[in-house]
Amino acid sequence: MEAFGDIATAAYCPRKLYYRRKHGDGTEVPDDVSAVRALAFRYEELLGPDADLASEPIAVRPAAYRRALRRSKERSDRWESLIDPAERRAFLRGKDAEGIAHKLLSGPPAPVLLSAGEPPERGVWRPQSVRATAAAKALSWERERSIERAYVEYPAYGVVRTVRMTTRRKAAYRRALGAVEDLDGPPPRLGEDPRCRSCEYREECGTKTRSLRSVLSL
Repeated sequence: MEAFGDIATAAYCPRKLYYRRKHGDGTEVPDDVSAVRALAFRYEELLGPDADLASEPIAVRPAAYRRALRRSKERSDRWESLIDPAERRAFLRGKDAEGIAHKLLSGPPAPVLLSAGEPPERGVWRPQSVRATAAAKALSWERERSIERAYVEYPAYGVVRTVRMTTRRKAAYRRALGAVEDLDGPPPRLGEDPRCRSCEYREECGTKTRSLRSVLSL
């Protein structure tokens, strides 16, 4: 039984997962990440005229944040469920993977993941896509029904993205799951990949980097 987080890390870089396991690095959530995730349960309050957004852990200017959040509300077909989910921090256990969905929607059921980072211009980042797929498949296993979509929220930016369970996403999930299951030694280095620039294991790994932004959206 593999963890959602491990599968997502393998989708980003299997070698990074190897080092994380080697050093026994934990999964404690930093306070600043918790503060950003908490925004996801206060959207209606944050849209209110009296909200002091300047004092909140948002990543853009207050006016831009309100516009983005208002746009998310207008475009979402599940807004009421997103602001008042059936469950919070729901533990899901599927056939191959287990982990936490930060929100669990009902009618129809769908898992929601919260990201403290910046969204790509379109869609979601590949590791988040894989993690959302893992959560959807676990929920499908538990409920014995098809789960057609999941959601990824970027609360610091007021952005909500729908993750549909496409053939491409399921294939990416299976590849990442296989990488985790086969991990018994250090996988090959990525090479000169921009993902390495921000990796905490880059010195130990010894991979050369170049100054290009990674393109990881799906």
